[in-house]
Amino acid sequence: MDHSTAQYVKMTETPVSGLVISLAVPTIISMLVSSIYNMADTYFVSKISTSASGAVGIVFSLMAIIQAVGFTIGMGSGSWISRLLGAHRNDEASGVAASGFYSSIVFGLALTVAGLAIIDPLMHILGATDTILPYARDYARYILYAAPVMAASFVLNNVLRAEGKASFSMIGITVGGLLNCGLDPLFIFTFKMGIGGAAIATALSQLVSFFILLAPFLNGRTIVKLGIRRSARRPDVYLQIFKLGLPSFLRQGLASVSTVALNLNAAVYGDAAVAAMSIVGKIVLFIFSIIIGIGQGYQPVLGYNYGARKFKRVKEAFFFTFKICLAMMGLCGVIGFLTASWLMKLFIARDPEVIRIGAAALRFQCLAMPLVPFGVMCNMTYQAVGKSWTATITSAARQGIFFLPLIMLLPPFFGLLGVQLTQPLADLCTFIFLLPFVLHFFKGIKTEAPAHEFHPDDLQFGGD
Repeated sequence: MDHSTAQYVKMTETPVSGLVISLAVPTIISMLVSSIYNMADTYFVSKISTSASGAVGIVFSLMAIIQAVGFTIGMGSGSWISRLLGAHRNDEASGVAASGFYSSIVFGLALTVAGLAIIDPLMHILGATDTILPYARDYARYILYAAPVMAASFVLNNVLRAEGKASFSMIGITVGGLLNCGLDPLFIFTFKMGIGGAAIATALSQLVSFFILLAPFLNGRTIVKLGIRRSARRPDVYLQIFKLGLPSFLRQGLASVSTVALNLNAAVYGDAAVAAMSIVGKIVLFIFSIIIGIGQGYQPVLGYNYGARKFKRVKEAFFFTFKICLAMMGLCGVIGFLTASWLMKLFIARDPEVIRIGAAALRFQCLAMPLVPFGVMCNMTYQAVGKSWTATITSAARQGIFFLPLIMLLPPFFGLLGVQLTQPLADLCTFIFLLPFVLHFFKGIKTEAPAHEFHPDDLQFGGD
């Protein structure tokens, strides 16, 4: 049995529960490490000043834009690759992977050039106050230099997961994350580089991760290949990748816009409010990385089996993954609620106002945590099976359809409490909104086709 066939058998015949867990564990580790080194920046920078801590929250919006580009191309490529591999169309999968990889580098370079040209106005647009601006500028400059590598790393990560090789992805991200945690205090305090040192640590760590993620492709340990000659010359291939990745772009892009809106509304109440909401965002992102990691382990299982028309396994994968995510978020919600003040003090113990504002906001978000897995599963399912327009709508719900209107409506009436309540209320509205989508998907899913009736050309990639 050759490597490609063995991987196909593994993805379509291994018991679903064990398969999802085996792919989810390395992905969860990757997500947790990514969140840890994001929090490491916040933790160490918070030792400089409250304004410096707020700057990390400002530049996080910029990083979300870079992530939006990487995730758009990476998730669009990965969704398509899983189904192509499930249909035994390996050469086409390589073409999709190469096209996504090189286009991510081009778009990353464009972000670097554009961002550096307007860096001060950009920081103001993202919500920087006059006191936060110098810190935000120093931090953002190095992040922009690293944009092409960051975007390309997201693509490599998603292509590896699409093949079912989440362990390779985990190694690259984990090594980079641990390196960042070590370099942060070294550059910030030992070399006395301040907030710029934190940004340099992040950029160098991303570069190391990039080369580790690229290694399996260079040494022939992957099914898909990244030779530049495999890149598509037809624009419709790139359009299809972007169409399939549009939900990720919208999700990440709206996350960036929402963070900007949150910063602008929090800035009305001073740097303490901006810093508090920034820290809460990092803590919540760390918790959410657990279900995102589980979901990203679930997606290639879904894609492979949907491509192979094994619809019974599609259903099994969804319900098993949802139950695991629900249990995890319920537990994390309880722990986060009970330890909210202590978690805030870990970051900035010397500022009681930041602790007070952040602890209340974190408790509100913990109450809504059990609602979040449903929305994540709904969106990932539609994206994995190529229902791009439906996935786009579901991805826009949490941060776009509900968060943005609420962040505009609540603070004028409820003040700072409105800022703190916006995200949990958006989570509640999202849960109610997406319930019919999940019911419709399982009501309309086809009966599993006999093997002799299957033909790869029957697949309609990206169609709704």
